[in-house]
Amino acid sequence: MKDLFAAAEPLPAGAPARSSVPTAFQPLAEQLRPASLDEVVGQQHLLGPGKPLRLAFEAGQPHSMIFWGPPGVGKTTLARLMAHGFDCEFIALSAVFSGVKEIREAMAQAEASQRLGRRTILFVDEVHRFNKSQQDAFLPYVESGTITFIGATTENPSFEVNSALLSRAAVYVLKPLNETELGLLFDRARERALADLNFDGEARERLIGVADGDARKLLNLLEQLRIAAHGARISDIDGEFVASTLAQNLRRFDKGGDAFYDQISALHKSVRASSPDGALYWFARMLDGGADPRYLARRLVRMAWEDIGLADPRAARVALDAADTYERLGSPEGELALAQAVLYLAVAPKSNAGYNAWNQARAFVAKDKSRPVPEHLRNAPTKLMKELGYGKTYRYAHDEPEAYAAGEHYLPEGMGEPGWYQPVPRGLEAKIAEKLAHLRELDRRAGKK
Repeated sequence: MKDLFAAAEPLPAGAPARSSVPTAFQPLAEQLRPASLDEVVGQQHLLGPGKPLRLAFEAGQPHSMIFWGPPGVGKTTLARLMAHGFDCEFIALSAVFSGVKEIREAMAQAEASQRLGRRTILFVDEVHRFNKSQQDAFLPYVESGTITFIGATTENPSFEVNSALLSRAAVYVLKPLNETELGLLFDRARERALADLNFDGEARERLIGVADGDARKLLNLLEQLRIAAHGARISDIDGEFVASTLAQNLRRFDKGGDAFYDQISALHKSVRASSPDGALYWFARMLDGGADPRYLARRLVRMAWEDIGLADPRAARVALDAADTYERLGSPEGELALAQAVLYLAVAPKSNAGYNAWNQARAFVAKDKSRPVPEHLRNAPTKLMKELGYGKTYRYAHDEPEAYAAGEHYLPEGMGEPGWYQPVPRGLEAKIAEKLAHLRELDRRAGKK
């Protein structure tokens, strides 16, 4: 095994060769691509001394793995470094552009290398975009040792990667780079490629903030600034120049990916936990990231019924009114109504009693037999039905004391009271609980079992 912690030597045939394009014409991200493991910025929870991925490198025996993480955190770089360090052939496929033809060609190439005594690392970028049959196609080659499989995905592999393939690969979770790590990358870019430009503190801070944990994005932004600065014939870059040069850059937010569901989860849980500031923060983050306000409005209505329910029935009305307001005003004016609905839901008394009761009732009915409706609850619109006794002993509640037919049964014969709905001692449900307790006492006095 080669020394992964020193500068890289010339790569073997089939390994990820460094570009022969003159450095001046290479993208900045390619110019700064790490040539050794110690040059990798970030992922110290995997690459630090004694950490899992470093140990895997040091063991000298490549194994199949899946890198799961957001864009621009080093998934491709690590795969390339593994191919170099383990002296393997390197084949890269993108699930976006590759199909059955490309997979077959890659496997044929790997088999040819195996006959020559060389191992192959197959790197599949965005592996989650391959369907089940395409993912299954790799299994026999992984099992035979023809390839060492490395998949890269921005999606949760538990849901997006076939269980058979997942069971044969170690999953390593890569994290967004923090501000310190992005600062290190920024300084490295300044030193190696941007020595002719001077950045003030505000410019540096803005660039790191806009990059939002994505190393590739930071380097691409720096490249944009370099081009703009050369065009304007300036060398001093301040925060104002950064703001005026760069187009609006949304924070990392994939409407179909984990970031989306993680953030909506954080919003929902902040509302549930009665944290108005937390709820507003995640609501603002999602809007800033490009989430559809109408989708958020629908989620607010759901939260009102799931986590507040009858503790404050006004919450659902507030959420619906906010959604209607947004439909009338649009953005940005209508977003204020949604934000205030977020605040109302966050501070409202909480109850999931109705949510739990409904789930229990559905689950019971799904498993239970079809029980007949008791005769006293049946409708009797015809003479025959009346003769059969339908509705004969029904007691009209409005004619009873307190408009309640104490002791009456409203469930199928032989079915006991399941007690699904249990009001919480908060908000309106505290009053509901008192009323139900009183009605149960009336039942007890009437002799209801």
